[in-house]
Amino acid sequence: MYAIIKTGGKQYRVNEGDVISVEKLNVASGEKVMFDEVLVVSKDGEIKIGAPVIAGAKVEATVLQEGKGKKVIVFKYKPKKDFRKKQGHRQPFTKVKIDKINF
Repeated sequence: MYAIIKTGGKQYRVNEGDVISVEKLNVASGEKVMFDEVLVVSKDGEIKIGAPVIAGAKVEATVLQEGKGKKVIVFKYKPKKDFRKKQGHRQPFTKVKIDKINF
């Protein structure tokens, strides 16, 4: 059994028990979170597709931790103009464990 959920502008294919990193959620570590934008659910080979979401379908998850990803270097440069700008960015994420898929 799996589901495809949408959160943070991205789509994730999840099974029960999976641990995934999603865009930062404003939820404390250890709390429950519900994803109600479920696009597809598959159970025993039977696939149910939403238009665009499945009404009443929810995925329950537990927040494990929050953190920041690896540093990405942004380097801007203009030739012959003595312009150089170096900047770093670390994207925040939330790691969640999928507990249950309801539909």
